[in-house]
Amino acid sequence: MTVSVSLRLPEDLVKALDRLSGKTERSRTYLMRKALEVYLSEVVDYQIALDRLRDKDDPVISSSEMRRRLGV
Repeated sequence: MTVSVSLRLPEDLVKALDRLSGKTERSRTYLMRKALEVYLSEVVDYQIALDRLRDKDDPVISSSEMRRRLGV
């Protein structure tokens, strides 16, 4: 099921979206949906990383220690 959402964008962003739409033969809706999917996924990963960084019970190790533990 899909839901309609209204969004106001700056004109230059819409022009860039239209250029990409023409070059890829994809609709504005498709491109905006994909962009939001990628953005939301990245934000979730970023928030998890921040939460772990701030967790005092989650030890931070160096990259050399990580490689040693992984046997690399």
